[in-house]
Formats: sequence, C-alpha cells, structure tokens
Amino acid sequence: MAEQPALQPRPGVPHPGLHQPGQPGTSAQPGVLQFGTPARPGMPHPAPPPAVEPRPVWQPRPFGHSPSGLFPASPPPGHAQPTYREPHPVRPGAVAAGAASAAAWLVAFGLLGHGLRGYVLWTLLAGGLAWLVALLLTERGNRGAGAGIALATGVGWAIAAVAVATRWYSSADWPLW
Repeated sequence: MAEQPALQPRPGVPHPGLHQPGQPGTSAQPGVLQFGTPARPGMPHPAPPPAVEPRPVWQPRPFGHSPSGLFPASPPPGHAQPTYREPHPVRPGAVAAGAASAAAWLVAFGLLGHGLRGYVLWTLLAGGLAWLVALLLTERGNRGAGAGIALATGVGWAIAAVAVATRWYSSADWPLW
C-alpha cells in the first residue's frame, strides 16, 4: 500500500480549526490547531462569542422620580444598600441618667410623707409627674432619658405597692385609709 500524503488545507479555502497563513494574530504555520476548537476533523466548529455588548436588564430612572412604595417603578441603584436605623437611638448612658434622676425625684418626694400613707401618696404624685416628663421626652426629646425615667418610676411604684401589701398582710388593715 502506498503512503497517503497528510491532509493539508487547500489554498484560499478556510478550514475550521486550523490557522491560515496570513491571518492577523495567528501563526504562519499551516496545520496548527486553534485554541478551543475541536481537534478531530469533521466535528463542528464552535460559534464565536457575540461581539455585541449585553443590554442592561433595566434602565435607571432619573432621581427626581419617587415611586409610591407599593410597586416600585424601578429597582434601586446598584450602589444603594437599604439601611434600617432608628432616627433617635436610645443610648445606655441616657437611660442610666434618666433612671438615676427619676430615682432621686421619687426618693425626695417619698421623704415628704409621714408614715406609709404619706409615702405612698407622695410617690404616686411624683411618679405621675415623672411619667408626664417621660412621655414628653420620649416624643420630643431624648428617648433614652424618657425610658430611664419610666423604668425608675415603675420600680418606685412597685416598691410602694409591696410596702402597702406587706403592711396590709401583717396588720390585716388597709393602710391607706
């Protein structure tokens, strides 16, 4: 049997998978396979990647547009991250300052009373005034101080209630008459 000559591309006919002499950016050696193409003859040549830039999925709207919120008109810009922050955060120092000031207020008013009945009535009055200040601070001022005042007032009223319940239990007589 006679030797068959190696397959060579015919001049002027492009052959998929082989570099053609004279093509820009390719080697001038005939018969060299290109990167990423099939190595066996007869297999289909892969399609080149599209040269067209992909279109964006959405077009950003001008910043003057504000959606209703139920159905947003456009997604937020890519750089924007949602932030969920309290506009007036409660700080521990403000809570402690409010609690200390309310405790001092309740003690000062509690010392005005003579006996258990006077202590309880003055504590209820001082606590009511403190609650009004706490509501005002919570709405328009420092929320931490308002929370501290409310906390101390609740504890002060609880102490007064325990004192009344203890006296009532021990003497079987209601002490606030």
